[in-house]
Amino acid sequence: MKKILIINTGGTFSSVKSAGGLTPGLGEHDILEELKVVAKDCQLEYEDFCSLDSANIMPRHWAELAARIEEASREYSGIVVIHGTDTMSYTASMLSFMLWGVPVPVVITGSQLSIAHPVADAMENCRAAIHMANSRCPGVFVAFNRRILLGVRASKVRTMSFDAFDSINYPDVGEINAFGMRIHRELIPRRTAVRFLADTSYSPKVMVVKPAPGTPPEIFDAMVNLGCRGIVVEAFGLGGLPFEENDLCGAVKRTVEKGVAVAIGSQCRYDGSSLSVYETGRRALEAGAMEMYDMTTEAAVTKLMWLLGKDLTMEELREKFGENLVNEVTPRDGQ
Repeated sequence: MKKILIINTGGTFSSVKSAGGLTPGLGEHDILEELKVVAKDCQLEYEDFCSLDSANIMPRHWAELAARIEEASREYSGIVVIHGTDTMSYTASMLSFMLWGVPVPVVITGSQLSIAHPVADAMENCRAAIHMANSRCPGVFVAFNRRILLGVRASKVRTMSFDAFDSINYPDVGEINAFGMRIHRELIPRRTAVRFLADTSYSPKVMVVKPAPGTPPEIFDAMVNLGCRGIVVEAFGLGGLPFEENDLCGAVKRTVEKGVAVAIGSQCRYDGSSLSVYETGRRALEAGAMEMYDMTTEAAVTKLMWLLGKDLTMEELREKFGENLVNEVTPRDGQ
């Protein structure tokens, strides 16, 4: 019988009502008894990693969780991580990089309602996560609303619907329907044949800028002064930034010249950027920006954090950021 480890980090899944609102509070006995109902032929083991609303999950938790998963991957056939939905896609993206080459399925799930609620989605999400963890498909995934998403492509797109997550610019890697669980293995990155070790180095000094018309260029100077080493910019349309009044292209150039990595994508969730089409994008490229293409913001932020934790020159960082490592990006030909 395959052994599956359930790692609980908190979130709505294990929440209870309190005077201050919903807060993580259910423990091992409450959760494990419920999950055994959907485990079928899997032997479940459980551990509490932390008990946090996912808004309180920090980059240090990602590194600690990745290290624990590396250790557990030697003993278990698969690992399920219970996590709050609000920052689940950031955790899934960072674990995709930190656990690059992991030999077992690592499946992150959660719910919009606590497992204690009589009409919760928690049991169905966990059923999907447990059976994906039992699939022998190595990698990092998100299981939600009977869909299996590649972790580095998942993004929360709805606040209240049970269908809270989408796979951005990439097909679902699996789904559950009347025929059972169907997994599209050709969409899952192939595991390299090297010995797996978690790579948990990172820099948290990455910020996100989402400009509006009239955003002052000085915002980039302020972030440099705060010690930022990387900035992810959600620009307009295909990736354009103003260069006349409120010259953000000029601000990007000054920022890059100070040794700060700047990545530019689109405010639009789907289809991705193409900075070479308009002058507003070309000037940003000429200023030294890196292009996000069809990466999610979550993937770009965590990939940049992860790369900044390495001893890379700026040129090496730029090259690595543009590489497709775990199916997080689809670069366009000729760019």
